[in-house]
Amino acid sequence: MFQKFLQIFKVRELRNKVLFVLAVFVIFRLVANIPVPGIDAERLASFFEGNQIFGLVNLFTGGAMKNLSIAMLGLGPYITATIIMQLLTMIFPRLEAIYKEEGEAGRQKFNQYGRYLTVPLAALSAYGMIALLRSQQVFGALSALELTAIISVITAGTVFLMWLGELVSEKGIGNGVSLLIFAGIVAGMPSAFGQIFAAWDSSQIPSYLGFVAIGLLVIVGVVVITEGRRNIPVSYAKRVRGNRVYGGVSTYLPMNVNPAGVMPIIFALSFLLLPGMIGSFMSGATIPWVASIARFLRDMFNGTNGQIAYSAIYFLLVVVFTYFYTMITFDPKNISQNLQKMGGFIPGIRPGKPTADFLNFILNRVLLVGAIFLGLIAVAPNIVQSATGISAFQVGGTSILIVVSVVLETIKQVNSQLTMREYEGL
Repeated sequence: MFQKFLQIFKVRELRNKVLFVLAVFVIFRLVANIPVPGIDAERLASFFEGNQIFGLVNLFTGGAMKNLSIAMLGLGPYITATIIMQLLTMIFPRLEAIYKEEGEAGRQKFNQYGRYLTVPLAALSAYGMIALLRSQQVFGALSALELTAIISVITAGTVFLMWLGELVSEKGIGNGVSLLIFAGIVAGMPSAFGQIFAAWDSSQIPSYLGFVAIGLLVIVGVVVITEGRRNIPVSYAKRVRGNRVYGGVSTYLPMNVNPAGVMPIIFALSFLLLPGMIGSFMSGATIPWVASIARFLRDMFNGTNGQIAYSAIYFLLVVVFTYFYTMITFDPKNISQNLQKMGGFIPGIRPGKPTADFLNFILNRVLLVGAIFLGLIAVAPNIVQSATGISAFQVGGTSILIVVSVVLETIKQVNSQLTMREYEGL
């Protein structure tokens, strides 16, 4: 492992890519600490301490939201735009044809549409966030010109982060968006450890040990589920073309236990965020029954009206969205057709619809394990805090899932780069 680390810096091209990614991380952290003007820091801190959902979203932005920086929205609008574009492919066949049938040029056009959609989504999110914070007296009185300027700056910050992420994907190593989210999560770890040491109590040593044990168990589980696959045997019929024989080999079709990644958790967070924001807006309504319902929604979906109910809703949403997202991205019918075109078949299963039904049956069984795991990972912070009583360390199961997944994917890409250069040397 140490020799591979040294090899990275011996190869000039690979070394430049790594240094470029590190430089982008530094720029990202600088931007995340440039605040917008006119905020009440004390009210802002108390708002995030009493709001569990916004605290988790703040974790993904590396503290940029809690600092109310120009990058406070992080890459959330860009990710949302990407999700919306993928959903629209189910509604508009032309959009699906652009993405799937026009090759690299079609994918670039599809991604460009996602970038265009990011701008209005970022502006709307910025306005909603400012309106919510103004209701909490975090902001003072703002004129129309000041409000427009703040929304423009926050939107520009999101577009700038989107550009940085695409630069990393193009000139660095790994997926740029995932790496920036990874950097935001890791950036919050030193302050979390500092809070733990500041509140150190020797009588709670068993709780700290239990916390470490649970954390290691979660990491092991994330690695096992992320790398877990169900291999489906596939055979190819022999084909004779001229004097050559093609096919006649056997291989496997890998089916991941968790094909959806962390997208279901992001979906669930977005769904949970909306009722809480509506409740916060309407809690001061003059109509008593409207204000009562609004306060109930605010407390329920912010996690302050009982952790059990909140965790149960969160868990169910993650499971449902895992199946929903996989249904969009994984099409057994399309895979069955491609296998049939290439002369492949699953032993004992007829080509065509029977193959698609078999793949769908296997997918539902495998996906159940991945969905339950993602649900448990999502509510892991609540479980850990209840079991150990430690609330200072906010890096929960979702964060560990993202960090471990990004690290594993980046290591694979680095190894592939090193292997390619070893073959070039030979």
